[in-house]
Amino acid sequence: MHISVAVAKIDKWAVRQGGDTLEIIERPRGGLSLVLADGQSSGPGAKRISLTVVRKVISELGEGVRDGAAARAANDVLYAMRGGRVSATLTILSVDMDDRDLVITRCGEPPVYVRHPDGRLEALPGEAPPLGFRRRMRPLVTTLPLEPGLMVCAFTDGLMHAGSRTGRTLEIGAAIADLWADAPTAQAIADGLLERAMAADDGRPVDDTSIAVLLVRAGEGRGPRRLTVEMGVPDVR
Repeated sequence: MHISVAVAKIDKWAVRQGGDTLEIIERPRGGLSLVLADGQSSGPGAKRISLTVVRKVISELGEGVRDGAAARAANDVLYAMRGGRVSATLTILSVDMDDRDLVITRCGEPPVYVRHPDGRLEALPGEAPPLGFRRRMRPLVTTLPLEPGLMVCAFTDGLMHAGSRTGRTLEIGAAIADLWADAPTAQAIADGLLERAMAADDGRPVDDTSIAVLLVRAGEGRGPRRLTVEMGVPDVR
């Protein structure tokens, strides 16, 4: 099997710095974890919140801590720092080579869509509270066996809010199905969702938007690993 990961993200219109943070880390016993957090509100304050969450989760995962425990540790840090006054959503997608599983950990509102190898597409049921508001919280953890054709799409709430200003809201599940039928690659789905969200907002995103797609494909199990990043550098005036 072969793992493909793609990310597409953009900040809220007219905001210099968005509140979403996304990082990828190799797991100590093989595999990788993708960590996506959205800090409350937007701008530099929200960015500090999401950075705090992601850095804690990455630190814990790097030490071999399980995903659910890493999420709870991030909640403890955020609650201790802000006294339950601010929140963040968190999604962790992990390829666990020990058990040959895909582990999905969720804290907060945005759903995670899964396309199963048999072609069935679903939004994972249930919703865990966001990080930061409660002293004790329990994330939702879903474990799926690694199989060719398995695809997972996670995103922040900017994708859910796309089109709210124009009245052209995005049907995310239908959009994923259409994009898969046209070009079933991780990058095409991430880029296609962001393009549709931008079109719904007339090119002016109403919120920070981050989309991460992880796809398990049939293919060579060994060989080089590649990571490519494309990022614009805005003018400073």
